Amino acid sequence: MAEQKSLYESAFDNNKKWIAEKKSTNKDFFKHLAEGQTPEILYIGCSDSRATAEDLMGAAPGQVFVHRNIANIVGGADLNTLSVIQYAVGHLKVKHVVVCGHYYCGGVKAAMEAHDLGILNPWLRYIRDVYRIHQKELDAIIDQEQRYRRLVELNVQEQCINVIKTAVLQKTFLQTGSPVVHGWVFDVRTGELIDLKIDFEKELKHIREIYDLGFEA
Repeated sequence: MAEQKSLYESAFDNNKKWIAEKKSTNKDFFKHLAEGQTPEILYIGCSDSRATAEDLMGAAPGQVFVHRNIANIVGGADLNTLSVIQYAVGHLKVKHVVVCGHYYCGGVKAAMEAHDLGILNPWLRYIRDVYRIHQKELDAIIDQEQRYRRLVELNVQEQCINVIKTAVLQKTFLQTGSPVVHGWVFDVRTGELIDLKIDFEKELKHIREIYDLGFEA
């Protein structure tokens, strides 16, 4: 019996099958794909291999501009994430920005534990800051798993607020009425996407009381 190839070894064969499948339903698929992109959504998610953006939403190539990192962080000094937001909002003119976390996130779990993780320490500090801001609520949750799940949700909420703080988001929304920022959580045990129903305009108004950059509608 032939030894089964690893995913890495099968990658190029799988690519050929994918090309054939796309062409079988639309012979001009790649011609149109090469003409450019007009994504509707900027998706900021976790790097976790279980939480792939397009699969969760049933999106096709060209519909979602994707950025992923550990625990879906939007750090104020992270030029990678900030550059993605600048390009997606300022140039691609996306209509929605989604920050999507997921339950059972390894990054959030690590931030809840007392371990020295070297270069990961400053990254996880973003999540620990979220815990500090919401410590009263989180400490009142006795069940450890429920506290863990709630921290995932609060982390998404705070990263949405960090998106709203950016100049390009404030300026573009005040001038055009979009994009709107949303917070989602993916439940890896059920496959369900959960909308945290963040009141974007309320949060924007509150944020601008402190983080106002002088932009007017």
